[in-house]
Amino acid sequence: MSIETERLTFKGANGEKLAARLDRPPEGPMRGYALFAHCFTCSKDVMAASRISKALADDGFGTLRFDFTGLGHSDGEFANTNFSSNIGDLVAAADFLRRRYKSPSLLIGHSLGGAAVLAAAGEIDEVRGVATIGAPFEPEHVRHLFGGQIERISTEGEAEVTLAGRTFRITEQFLDDLTDHRMADKIRTLGRALLIFHSPVDDIVGIDNAARIYEAAKHPKSFVSLDDADHLLSEARDSEYVASVLAAWAGRYMGE
Repeated sequence: MSIETERLTFKGANGEKLAARLDRPPEGPMRGYALFAHCFTCSKDVMAASRISKALADDGFGTLRFDFTGLGHSDGEFANTNFSSNIGDLVAAADFLRRRYKSPSLLIGHSLGGAAVLAAAGEIDEVRGVATIGAPFEPEHVRHLFGGQIERISTEGEAEVTLAGRTFRITEQFLDDLTDHRMADKIRTLGRALLIFHSPVDDIVGIDNAARIYEAAKHPKSFVSLDDADHLLSEARDSEYVASVLAAWAGRYMGE
């Protein structure tokens, strides 16, 4: 089945214009809408997000993927954002879908985006299911990516950090905000079906994070091992596998 991809924009949590793409089937009944949160410092066009979104569209789900404030093609300064603003952007994206199409029944988050959808689900009443891919149990997990710059950020208020070949300005407020979220409580009171994808050989976010998320959550909850997949799901077969399992699972919770 061919799919349609529509380029869209909407206002994020801080009023900045955020760039988005909606992948959906061109005809036939829509099974529901999903919202995809990309990995830390990535974008809506990272391979995993694009492949999973398009595969879900091929299965009849409309999936909105967007760039968080200050990333990709979205407006705003990354240095002024934090985990809280990511949550706000997700809620704004859900509001946009609700106004223009239909509220999302499913939230999907990759890496830090997984932690963000767990935190945002309680603010989006229509959500029935949440899926995480390689997600950390605590957003503070990303601190280790900043290495020796942590001390400089603390003493000078900010520092330039290179991640995946790109330079980002990380501020003290970003680090402080990471510690303000009680994820165990949010996961325990999620009140939605949960599907956890994680690779046992993920060297960015260890498999122990998946175990902690699973233990904190109440049923219905499921875990799917991604075997030898890397953190970014670089191989097409891995993201395609995630999409196929996700579509089958979501069918229980997403309807007309």
